[in-house]
Amino acid sequence: MRSPEPLRIARAPLRPLLAKEMREITSGRALWIMLLLLCPLVGFSFVQAVWLYGDASGGAQGSPVLARSLSSFDGILVPSFGAFYVGVTLLFPFVAIRALGQEKETGALRLLVQMPYPAPVLIGGKLAAIAAAWVMCSVPALSSLAVWSLLGGHLAPAETLNLLLGHLLYGLLVGAIALAAAAVTESAATAAIVALAVTIGSWALDFTLAGRPGIFAWIALASLTQTLHAFEQGVLSAGLVLGIAAAIAGFAALAAAWLPPGVTLRAKLVRSLACVIATAVLLGAAGQIRLAVDVTEDRRNSFSRADERLLATLHQPLTVTIHLAPEDPRYVDVQRAVFSKLARVLPDLTIRIAAPHSFAASGSDERYGEIEYSYGTRRDVSRSTSPREILPLIYGLAGVPPPAAAPGDDFPGYPLIADGAAALAWFFAVMPLAIALAWSLVRRPPRIDPAFTRQSSKEESHAIQ
Repeated sequence: MRSPEPLRIARAPLRPLLAKEMREITSGRALWIMLLLLCPLVGFSFVQAVWLYGDASGGAQGSPVLARSLSSFDGILVPSFGAFYVGVTLLFPFVAIRALGQEKETGALRLLVQMPYPAPVLIGGKLAAIAAAWVMCSVPALSSLAVWSLLGGHLAPAETLNLLLGHLLYGLLVGAIALAAAAVTESAATAAIVALAVTIGSWALDFTLAGRPGIFAWIALASLTQTLHAFEQGVLSAGLVLGIAAAIAGFAALAAAWLPPGVTLRAKLVRSLACVIATAVLLGAAGQIRLAVDVTEDRRNSFSRADERLLATLHQPLTVTIHLAPEDPRYVDVQRAVFSKLARVLPDLTIRIAAPHSFAASGSDERYGEIEYSYGTRRDVSRSTSPREILPLIYGLAGVPPPAAAPGDDFPGYPLIADGAAALAWFFAVMPLAIALAWSLVRRPPRIDPAFTRQSSKEESHAIQ
């Protein structure tokens, strides 16, 4: 007689599993303590940003040129969510670890794996609960958007949603890392140490290796802080989104491989190796996707629309050879102002670095500081890092006239002098009290209907008979 286990798995409802995972993660103290700590952390950053934005707006109200540099995205959203990012990096692993660490320490995991759900489904349910916990933790940061709107501030929908997407992906990535750490280790304390070693270690990795050429640049891309840079700059990159999704799936698969307690260590290691290889392949494929969209309202990451339309028609390969060290500020300026924009527009662009790797060696190279441009059979050299000089040079190599400037492309800016003192009461008093009240309600034991208990007992008696 065939075992009915596959049929039970196929018919097993997901709703009870998700409800159980939500009760597990909301019944712990880590989630609510993190919420309470995020209120003053985000609130102070938001109020400070409002004051600084008001000071800058005071001098820009009578000057349209200065007003164009005032953007709510840079002045309010990024600093406020920057504080939220710090909280997620340092505190959210403790919240995510509870989704699995508590069950391993109490022995409930052995009962959990006997439920009619395969390991990937169990991990998927825990990851969904972690995503819901992230949404709860983001309430202080999301409330800063509402407070800014009430103060009269401007919010551009596209760049705001893009920033929220970046923080959501980052939170899920941190949660998946913590979940994998909880699956591999034997205790929640050890899992917390492993997860924090990865998150905090990525800060040191980004600080020490960012901007260095060669293999160091590839290692620096492994830093978790790199995942938010593009979103904070207002760029929606398809390759980055798919890469983060692949990393989240990879850590979740690693947790599923280590979840069953009865599997041998050798089998777990083989499955882990397969997860690592598959994730590396997906990350490599995602890195080849160059599709990116500038979602900022002031189009800071793009050329003018007329320039972009003309550049898109240049189908011959353009090769740029830079005689600058990557740590040179001029290289950073030209990369940000010109080449990162060209990479999203030109069909065929190759950028090479042919320069000393340090300022100490730059004195022996007479060509240091030059940038060579080769388009087809034509070549030209320039030392400028400004798009106003580089774009006409490229048009000259291509033999096309520069486009006429289109009116209405200037960003007006949104200067605003607002009093952020009223928001202190919300972040330091009202919201913490509301969170404490919700915590007390969640901690109450659920009321069980006696009729439901009697019906359940009857069903169990019939099942035994």
